Amino acid sequence: MLFSIKQTNSGLLSKQTRMLAVLLFSSLLFSCSSTDDEEDTSDLPVELTEIDQKFEPKVLWEESVGDGSDDFFSRLKPIVAYDKVYSASRAGDVIAFDKKTGKVVWKIDLSDTKNERSFWDSRLSALLSGGPVAGLNKIFIGSENGKIYALDAQTGELIWQENIKGEIINAPAIESGIVVVNSASGIMKAFNAENGEELWKVEQDVPALTLRGISAPVIASGGVLVGTGKGGVNVYLLDKGQQGWSTEIGEPTGSTELERVVDVDSAPVVFGDKIYAISSRGNLAAIELKSGRVIWKRQYSSYRQIAIYRNTIFLTSVRGHVYALDRVNGIERWSNLALANRGVTGPVIVNDSVVVGDFEGYLHWLNQETGEIVARHEVDSSGIHSTPTVVDNVLYSQSRDGDLQVIETPKM
Repeated sequence: MLFSIKQTNSGLLSKQTRMLAVLLFSSLLFSCSSTDDEEDTSDLPVELTEIDQKFEPKVLWEESVGDGSDDFFSRLKPIVAYDKVYSASRAGDVIAFDKKTGKVVWKIDLSDTKNERSFWDSRLSALLSGGPVAGLNKIFIGSENGKIYALDAQTGELIWQENIKGEIINAPAIESGIVVVNSASGIMKAFNAENGEELWKVEQDVPALTLRGISAPVIASGGVLVGTGKGGVNVYLLDKGQQGWSTEIGEPTGSTELERVVDVDSAPVVFGDKIYAISSRGNLAAIELKSGRVIWKRQYSSYRQIAIYRNTIFLTSVRGHVYALDRVNGIERWSNLALANRGVTGPVIVNDSVVVGDFEGYLHWLNQETGEIVARHEVDSSGIHSTPTVVDNVLYSQSRDGDLQVIETPKM
C-alpha cells in the first residue's frame, strides 16, 4: 500500500520496489527495535512452506485481460453479471467473456473512445482503476484521471462518460438508477445511470497525508455509506446527498502525521441491521445501521476488504495475518500468521474455505473452522493485488499481468 499526499500520481515500480511498497505501511505501524548485532527481520515476507494439500483447485478456463495493472496500484477485478465475466486492464481494455467458456464476447479500448488514434500513434493509457460494476444492463468503470464510463453490457458500446475531480481508484456503487462515485480528492458524485446527468455532489475533508486508496461507496437502506480518510464512516442520503450520521472508528495516537494515518479504505459491509468497518490503524467496529452507534470495537488494523459469512467475520491485517472473529461480539476465533508480509488480499468465501491471494501470485485456501491452509494454487508470478471475486462458489482471480483464471474448488 502506497501513501498519497492529496493528489499523488502512481509510479512505476520494479518487482523488488513493489514488495517494499506492500510492506511500507505495516512496517511503519508496527516497527520493532533492532541492534547492531541483531538484524530485524520482522517485516520481511515469510517464505512459503510445504502444506498438506487437501484438494487440487481446478482451472475451468483462463484468458488474458491486456497487460492487467502491471506494477501500478490498482483495485481492478473481474465481476460476473448477465452470464458474462467482465474485466479490464489499466491501459483501457474492457473485455466481456462468456461465463462458461471464456470466449471473448466483446472488447472495447477506452484509451481511444473516438477512434482517433492512427497506426503510427502511441497508445496513451486510459488509467482505468475503479471497478468494473454492473447494473441496469450497463458496466461502469472509473479511471485515475477522474473519468467515469458507462458501457452497454451486451455490446460494449460507450453510452456516456462524465468527469469528477480526483482519481477514481475504487468501484462505483449503483442502485435505484443512481451511480455513486467516490474520488481520492474527497469529491463524491451521484449520476443518473441512464444518461450520466449529475444529481448531487458532496465534498469530504481529506487529511494532508493518507494511504493511496479510498473506500468504495456502499448503498443500503436509501443511504450511501463510505469510509473516510479521517478514520470514520459517513452516511449520505442516496436521493439528495445530504449527510446523515458520522462515526469515527480509527484512533490517531502518534505525534507525527505519518503515525496518525487512520484511513477507512475498505468498503463498509452491511449485514442485517449492522455495518462492519475497519480502519488502517485503529479498530474493527460493528455499527448500528440506523443511528451510527458503535456496538463494539476490537483492535485490528487493515486496508483490505473484510468478508462476512453467517456469524463470522474474516479479515486480513496490515501484517498479512488472517483472522476469524465472532460477528456478534468481535471475539477472535482463530488466527493464521503463516502469510505475514506477503501483501495478502482481502478474504473471500468459497464452500468451506476462506481464500486469499498474495504478492507472488498464489491463492491460499484456509479452512473456515480452523484457519489451517488446506490448498494452494499459483495464478501468475506477477502477483495478485485485488481481492478475488466469488460467484456460486466459483472463484475469479486476475493477476497484475492480466492473467484471468476461473477456478472451481472441490467440495471436501
